[in-house]
Amino acid sequence: MKATKIDTIAAIATAPGYGGVGIIRVSGPETKNIAEKILRLEKNTPASPRTAHFSPFYSANNEVLDEGISLYFPGPNSFTGEDVLELQGHGGPVVLSLVLNEIIQLGARIAKPGEFSERAFLNDKMDLSQAEAVADLINSSSEAAAKSAVRSMQGAFSKLINEMVEEIIQLRIYVEAAIDFPEEEIDFLNDKKIYQDLERIMSKLDRIFAQAKQGALLKEGMTVVIAGEPNAGKSSLLNALSGKDSAIVTPIPGTTRDILKEHIQIDGLPLNIIDTAGLRKSTDQIEQEGIRRAYQAIEKADTILFLVDGSKNKNRQKNIESIWNTFWEEQKAELVNSTSSFNHRGFSNFIVVQNKIDITKEKAEIIEKKKNSKDPTVIKISAKTEEGMDLLKNHLKKIIGFDLGQEAGFISRQRHLDALKKAQKHLANGKKQLQKYAAGELLAEDLRLAQRDLGEITGEFTPDDLLGRIFSSFCIGK
Repeated sequence: MKATKIDTIAAIATAPGYGGVGIIRVSGPETKNIAEKILRLEKNTPASPRTAHFSPFYSANNEVLDEGISLYFPGPNSFTGEDVLELQGHGGPVVLSLVLNEIIQLGARIAKPGEFSERAFLNDKMDLSQAEAVADLINSSSEAAAKSAVRSMQGAFSKLINEMVEEIIQLRIYVEAAIDFPEEEIDFLNDKKIYQDLERIMSKLDRIFAQAKQGALLKEGMTVVIAGEPNAGKSSLLNALSGKDSAIVTPIPGTTRDILKEHIQIDGLPLNIIDTAGLRKSTDQIEQEGIRRAYQAIEKADTILFLVDGSKNKNRQKNIESIWNTFWEEQKAELVNSTSSFNHRGFSNFIVVQNKIDITKEKAEIIEKKKNSKDPTVIKISAKTEEGMDLLKNHLKKIIGFDLGQEAGFISRQRHLDALKKAQKHLANGKKQLQKYAAGELLAEDLRLAQRDLGEITGEFTPDDLLGRIFSSFCIGK
């Protein structure tokens, strides 16, 4: 895929503000001429490729604007695949603007956000998921996310996708051969090979999706909503998790009227913690609005910590499953419009946190959800004394699959998950068509569609409007 743009672009590649060093990047066909003029080089004798040179940066009237290091990268052996010049001068906004304006006068234009990375993609220097990983590395909110972004940037995610595409292509060849040569004695469509290959591809895609989901959570952070009765200790738990007094804590029920958000890290795991208003029937209009927003937050959560005041709910502890059901039935009549989808989500992302063991004198412990059980996991803690907080934090890390001892995976985005889901759906549909109708033509079409969906991840089949949205979210100069 070759870039069709022929103009030269330039931008300040370092962050806005003051610093010891500021970098200006230039890419395009006029780069060599710009280097000759701004560095006062002899005609057609630019600086040696990929070699640092110290020199002044000149204006058109021979005035020295700044001085620093120049690096010249002739295409195609550069980041963008075009001729690239980097000027490393002093990191002040005024001096950088002076040099950049001179470059613009010499024939370049200001680059759009992400345009350097876009040209690298269009010139086949990297695929789309690798280009996205560049931005994800810059915006990493944790060490784990940064390591995963580096692996994606180096092609770990792309390699898995390309391997999947190749396996689908091979299966397509086999299936389409059976369609094109029906006179052969072997009944290819009833051959176990097709079923075995399809099952293997589907299983592999399921594993990749699970990894990608973890990568997306590492990028965005897992959203954890703290919900429950008034005065169960929700705000105290938010403060204990964040390590600061983010929320007001009082013995007065209904203190929290709106949602409170904190972005924290647990051993490098990014978490978006949301404290919500207590769930109860109320005639107070402001509190009703807070409760409505609480349910909206619950619906969008990756994980729900449902707090129970252990000192007041001992009669419920033997049947912990009833805790949420009781409150859901109480609230459903008033809030069904804003919580209808949550009614069917069950306990897969639901943890009961029994608080105030400092009062009940119980020990901190975790009661893991049993396989195929409707009962949720229960963790007994004291948000006030922070006893049992390590159990809760470790359980949150377990949910996301976070392990500091494991090698970093890869970073991913929601659009990657959407593409993987579509591919999974087409493969499942193709299997159904083969099993139920022995329809080789329909299986072949579903395989083609699954291949197209996976190609959207690396950019092979990505529409131009999507490319525009992706790269416009990048930093200017990158």
